[in-house]
Amino acid sequence: MQVKQIITQCLAPAIGAAGLPTDLLDAALEDTKAILDELREAHRAGMRHLVLPFQRDDLDALRAVAEAIRQDCDDVVICGTGGSSLGGQTLAQVAGWNTPIAATFNRQTPRLHFLDNIDAASFDRAIAGLDLARSRFVFISKSGGTSETLAQALLAVQACEAAGLRNEIARRMVALTEPGASPLRRLAEARGMTILPHLTDLGGRFSVLSNVGLLPAILAGLDPAAVREGAARAVSALLNGAGPDDVPAAVGAALNVAFARHRQANIAVLMAYCDRLERFTRWHAQLWAESLGKQGLGTTPFAALGPVDQHSQLQLYLAGPRDKLFTVITTDTAGAGTAIAPALAQEAGAEGLSGKSLGDLVASMQQATIDTLAANGRPVRTLHVESNNGDTLDAGSIGELLMHFMLETMIAARLFKVDAFDQPAVEEGKQLARRYLAQL
Repeated sequence: MQVKQIITQCLAPAIGAAGLPTDLLDAALEDTKAILDELREAHRAGMRHLVLPFQRDDLDALRAVAEAIRQDCDDVVICGTGGSSLGGQTLAQVAGWNTPIAATFNRQTPRLHFLDNIDAASFDRAIAGLDLARSRFVFISKSGGTSETLAQALLAVQACEAAGLRNEIARRMVALTEPGASPLRRLAEARGMTILPHLTDLGGRFSVLSNVGLLPAILAGLDPAAVREGAARAVSALLNGAGPDDVPAAVGAALNVAFARHRQANIAVLMAYCDRLERFTRWHAQLWAESLGKQGLGTTPFAALGPVDQHSQLQLYLAGPRDKLFTVITTDTAGAGTAIAPALAQEAGAEGLSGKSLGDLVASMQQATIDTLAANGRPVRTLHVESNNGDTLDAGSIGELLMHFMLETMIAARLFKVDAFDQPAVEEGKQLARRYLAQL
């Protein structure tokens, strides 16, 4: 495993009364045994969520689509919302999109733009800033009827036609949606767009390992096979584990549910110490919230980024309500980056930074945050991404992290006795929004 989970500082022997007694964790783990057996049987039966990490035969065709998109192209605009976008953003960010190194990244590949939220001013400015003759669009909607994405698709077609590019639409636009009649599919067929199938048995928030997430990943320069290989490591831990203790996702799920039940820890803070994991924390927030928040159950996910959020949130974490379970994701950063010249540090009166790099500073801060939380009786789990050939975060490690948390979410849902794969409250809101739209 490239991702190592450490839960010691969540337990009572380490942090005192605020921690979880080992017998309560053991009881929660015992409850996962039947769930793990069910998941192993589901894998044997071909459950898409569990077999997709081992699949490779669909990747060459997806690479070919990505290569066609890159041709004569400066900008790729990816329109989707929620699970149709956050997974792609997560993978693209590992390759450098939307980080301080994005300028270098953008010189190497077409610029990627994810228009996942609808705001009239933002959308109009984005379209106005493109050379439409050298831009391509990808529209992602499982149902093909998502209002936000459909509206963006219609406006993009409209803009291209107004620019005299009607004959270019077929080769410059791609729709990714499930089979069957839908507004997006009808539009795509009428304009001759390339249409990619969205797997019908895979909901949006669990779709990151399908073409939904992997097409943006390839466009960003990430190896899709390596992403799935990392995900397969997490599934293999499930398939090969002799008991819950051997399955990191089961331990994580049991920990979260036990803290919710016995310590009223109803907020799950996920704090990553890596710019390239910022979108991952947002992806996790949707996965956890939409999968578990049912029947008055579940816990509230909160996304944080270190070290920056130490300055905006750590005071609350250390001295505020004891209603949180913390998960901190760390990487091997020590020694990374340029060392500060000792003479310059001495001149500034900053001897503590002499010979140190930014990686050294991050390494010290992430460990200090973990230990300070624990010392103040705040339960904190660590997920450490071990370096692989010098890279602290690569396609394999992000694949393993993604699959770990999908499994953890599925197991936690069964412990809470809710369905991880539906979202009835969201559908209610969509229906009401359509009614209000018709009244405008």
